[in-house]
Amino acid sequence: TEARPAPVMLSVPDEREQAVPAVEVDDSELVERVRAGDVDAYDILVTRHMKRAYSVAYRLLGQREDAEDLVQDAFLTALEKIDTFKKGRNFSPWFYRILVNRGLNSRKSRSLRRMDALPPEIVDVSRSPLRETERAELREKLNASLATLPPRQKSIVELFELEGFSSLEIAEVLGLSDGTVRWHLHQARAKLREALGPFVRRNYET
Repeated sequence: TEARPAPVMLSVPDEREQAVPAVEVDDSELVERVRAGDVDAYDILVTRHMKRAYSVAYRLLGQREDAEDLVQDAFLTALEKIDTFKKGRNFSPWFYRILVNRGLNSRKSRSLRRMDALPPEIVDVSRSPLRETERAELREKLNASLATLPPRQKSIVELFELEGFSSLEIAEVLGLSDGTVRWHLHQARAKLREALGPFVRRNYET
């Protein structure tokens, strides 16, 4: 088949210039258009999933440049493998399985640069200034406690609690059963409650 040019991954396209309005076409239809050679359709997929993909990548790798590299690599890999995508499936779990698996492999295989402060684009801006010190302490304790979890369990907690994935979505992303994902969540929550004490009770039980 004729080679398709790869889109520029980390330069989000202007949606006003898209040939296909992103709000009117679902992911499955966009995938079929990509298979037919429509590069603009893949640009829409990239735009649609870019923010969440970067947030997930940052939580996996902890550093801006590493996260950007992972997101670009995942989108390029998904484009290269688009012909293996099964029609009728949901694009999101398929793509995030690529991103998460590559992120876990990257975390294991290379020494990462020093972790920066959480980027402003993925920080909750709704926090009350009166509780900022307390919340900062909670984040620090939570990050330290998460770091003690086994890598896969840590990823499951981050995807579920911080990124809003359902247990079924995580199961498909990681190639596990829903029951296994729920077991890991139960175990991780127990460990976090024990480690964080009153902080966790205030945030999990309210």
